[in-house]
Amino acid sequence: MAEALATIIRVEGLGMVTIRADLDHAGDAIAEASGLAIPDQTRIVTDGSRSLGWMSPDELLLVLPAAERADALTALTDALAGEHALVVDVSDARAVFDVTGPHAADVIGKLMPVDLDMLPHDGLRRSRAAQTAAALWRIPGGFRLIGFRSTADYLRLILENAAIPGSQLAPR
Repeated sequence: MAEALATIIRVEGLGMVTIRADLDHAGDAIAEASGLAIPDQTRIVTDGSRSLGWMSPDELLLVLPAAERADALTALTDALAGEHALVVDVSDARAVFDVTGPHAADVIGKLMPVDLDMLPHDGLRRSRAAQTAAALWRIPGGFRLIGFRSTADYLRLILENAAIPGSQLAPR
């Protein structure tokens, strides 16, 4: 039997913190508390096991090991005290999948209207994976995709179906 186009793995053990604030005003405090530089628009900054992604003009997503989540929440909440800001643990509301392998881009390309050839190495895109909201960025060997936990079974199914052996996209 032929191999799937990509390996689809549900990633467990991640903490995710949404940060909403005026990034021009509170960016330095967020950077210091998170330990990561504020990413440019539609970008993600990664340092080891921690990433900080630009989600909208006033929203960032901090992704880190679950064991570091409580400390990050405290540091960010303290850093933004007195600011009009929101720091929320969204770890349990999200599902994360890694799509890796030589045809990972084919799998993603079947599901999302994103020009992956134009996605920079540090690019982050919010879009739709078939009929559900998702965000993705590059990881070594492929892509990381985040969606809502309520759609996790659907995301897994569409990713696995898009990876069916022999279904790679025609060369451009």
